[in-house]
Amino acid sequence: MFLTKYNPLRELSEFEKKVVGGLPSLRFPSFSSEFPSLNFEGDLLGFAPVVNTREGEFAYHVEADLPGVEKEDIKVDVKDNILTISGERKHKKEVKRDDYYKLESSYGKFERSFTLPKGVDAENIQASSEKGVLEVTIPKLKTEVEKTKKIEVK
Repeated sequence: MFLTKYNPLRELSEFEKKVVGGLPSLRFPSFSSEFPSLNFEGDLLGFAPVVNTREGEFAYHVEADLPGVEKEDIKVDVKDNILTISGERKHKKEVKRDDYYKLESSYGKFERSFTLPKGVDAENIQASSEKGVLEVTIPKLKTEVEKTKKIEVK
């Protein structure tokens, strides 16, 4: 199964290519020519971090790739059995040279939510961030393995 990120501007772009191209007597404004600085495929979609989940023997692990996001800009919340990771990426790159000056900046808010499985210890969830990777550890509740009691037959 393939997952496709919904982009409403893609439909406008396809409309422009098919309909406007086939009807030369009608004049529709070209969105891409009116706003050439916009990247319709990326800029307007926001920042969506890649997330990996795995189950260990004693805990579940959620790892989110958050390059350029500071620890202070990350929030991890649990409410109504839903784990939510949210935050904001603020990237600014400035280059000053004798012959030119360049400033690049990009900003993006993100939020990812996960329903917690049964049998987790929501009170002891821990999160740590190192080198642009957030790891959330969700411990499992310790369950007693039912011991089989042997009954002697008399």
